[in-house]
Amino acid sequence: MANLRERLKELILKKEGINKEEVLRLFKESKDLIDFRKKLQEANLLKEEEYCQFLSQETGLVYFDLSKFKIDKSQVGLIPQELAYKYQVLPISKIKNAITLACSDPPDLLVLDDLRLKLGSDIDLVLVKPSQIRIVLEEVYKKESPEHFLGTLESSMDNQAEVVGEEEAVIGYDVVAESSKPPIVRVVDLVISEALNRRASDIHIEPEEDRIKIRYRIDGVLHEAFSLPKKNQNAIIARLKIMSSLNITESRIPQDGRFKVRLENKEVDFRVSSLPTKYGEKFVLRALDKSNLSIGLEKLGFSERPRQLFEEALKKPFGILLVTGPTGSGKSTTLYSIINHLNTPQRNIITIEDPVEYQIEGITQIQVYPEIGLTFANCLRAVLRQSPDIIMVGEIRDSETADIAIKASLTGELILSTLHTNDSVGAITRLVDMGVEPYLLASSLVMTSAQRLCRKICPQCKTSYKVSQKVLEKLGLKDKDIDFYIGKGCPSCRGTGYLGREAVLEVLLVDDKIKEMIVSKETEEKIASYACKELDFRTLREDALDKAFRGVTSLKEVFRIT
Repeated sequence: MANLRERLKELILKKEGINKEEVLRLFKESKDLIDFRKKLQEANLLKEEEYCQFLSQETGLVYFDLSKFKIDKSQVGLIPQELAYKYQVLPISKIKNAITLACSDPPDLLVLDDLRLKLGSDIDLVLVKPSQIRIVLEEVYKKESPEHFLGTLESSMDNQAEVVGEEEAVIGYDVVAESSKPPIVRVVDLVISEALNRRASDIHIEPEEDRIKIRYRIDGVLHEAFSLPKKNQNAIIARLKIMSSLNITESRIPQDGRFKVRLENKEVDFRVSSLPTKYGEKFVLRALDKSNLSIGLEKLGFSERPRQLFEEALKKPFGILLVTGPTGSGKSTTLYSIINHLNTPQRNIITIEDPVEYQIEGITQIQVYPEIGLTFANCLRAVLRQSPDIIMVGEIRDSETADIAIKASLTGELILSTLHTNDSVGAITRLVDMGVEPYLLASSLVMTSAQRLCRKICPQCKTSYKVSQKVLEKLGLKDKDIDFYIGKGCPSCRGTGYLGREAVLEVLLVDDKIKEMIVSKETEEKIASYACKELDFRTLREDALDKAFRGVTSLKEVFRIT
C-alpha cells in the first residue's frame, strides 16, 4: 500500500498544470493510500474513474462499473454490516468456495485474513468506484435506517424510562447500530451516524404537533432527513439528555451539554443545546470534528493573497487580529487553526470562550460563566496576570472587553478575537462605536478580516458552461470569454452538485496610513478606497469570483454569500 501511495503521487505530479507543492504537501500529511486518495479528491486533483484505472493497472485487479451489475442482495448479507462499512467492501457473488468482493481500495493482507475468517471462504477482489460502494451499502442496509425501527419502537414504549435507562450513559461510545441495543438507543445512534456519514455539521431534532422532524445542516444548508413518531418523543429526549449529562427532569429551561462518539475509528465531539418549545424540547447537536482543524493556513482553502496577508500579520509579536463575519461563517475554525499553527511548547496560549468548542492539547482553555460573574472582561483581566504570549477571546461583545483587549495588545500580548460585522473595514467602526479610543485602536490593530463560507463544486460531476453577456456585464467582465463551472449532481454529492466548503476572505493589513485615517476618524468608504488603490485590497466578492474562475465554486454561490 505504501508503494501504491508513492506511485499515485508520481502519477498526479505528471499531470499538466498541477500545483506540485500542494500535491507534495497532501502526500506528506496523508497517513496511507486511502487518506491520500481522499485528500486528492477533496482538492479536485483526482477523479474516481482515474483512481480506479490506476489501481487496476498497478494491482492487476479487474475494474468495472457496478451500476451496470445486478446486485444479488442475498449475497451482500454474507458479510456483517459493521465490516462492510468499516472496510468499504461488498460481496457481489459466490461461486463454489470463493466470494467475489467489490472494493474501492484493496484491503491489506491482515484485513483480507480477517474477512476470510469471518466469511469462511476464499476471496476474489474486483475494483469499483468508492461512491458506488456507498450507494449499494445504503440501498442494501436501508432496513437499518431510523424508519425501519418505528414498528419496533411502538411495541417497546410500554416502559420508556427502563429502555433508555438500561443503556449506560457513556461519554465516548460507538454509534454503530448494533442489534443488541434497545430500539430507542439504536434510533438515536442511527440519527447521529447518518449525520456523520452525510458530513452534517448540525443535527436538528424538532418536535412538531404530530411528529419529530429530523434535519441535517450539510455545507451550510438545512435538509429534512426523515420524521419519527410523536409518541417516541419523551424517550428520544431522555436518551439525548443522558448522553449529554443534562438534567433529565427539567424541561422548562434551555440546557447545554456535550458528548463524544466514535465512528469508523474517528472521534467526534457534539455540543448539545436544548430549547423548550410549544410542542416539546427542541435539540440542536453541533458536530465538532477536530480533523477539520488545520495546522497550516493553506489547508483552510485560503486563496494565495489572503493567506500571505494572514501569515504576515501572524509574524507580529503583539497587537490585535480580528476575524469578522456572521454566525456560521467559519470564524471559530479559522481562529482554532491559527492557534494550532502558533501552538509550540515555548508559548503560553490561553483561550476565553463561550462555549469551549474544540479541546486542544497544549493550551489553556477557559469557559466563561456570566451568571456567576466570570465574564469575558473579568476573565481577560485574570488571564493577563498569567504571563500569556497569545490570548484568544472568543468574541468581543461589549465595550469593557474591547477596552481590555486593546490595552492588553499594547503591553506585549498577541490578541486574537472575532466581531460580528459585515466586512473587514466595518470592524474599525464597530470598535470605535464600542467606545475604544481611536488613537489606542490605531496603535494596536494589526489586521482585520471578513469571512464567509462558499460551497465547493463536487469534483465528480463538475462541468463547465458559458454565461450570458448580461451576467458578465454585471460582474464587470464585459466582452470576456470565461468558462464557469457547476455541479450537475451525482451520488457522491447526493444530487446537490456541491461537496464541502471553503473560506472566502477579505483581509485588511493595517499600515501607517490606515492608522492615521483611524485617528482622524475617516469614513469606512475612504479607508476601503485607499486600501484598494494602494494595498491591493481584495473584497469578499472579488475573492469569491476568483474561486469561481478557478472552478472551486459556482457563480450562484458567489451571489449567495456576497
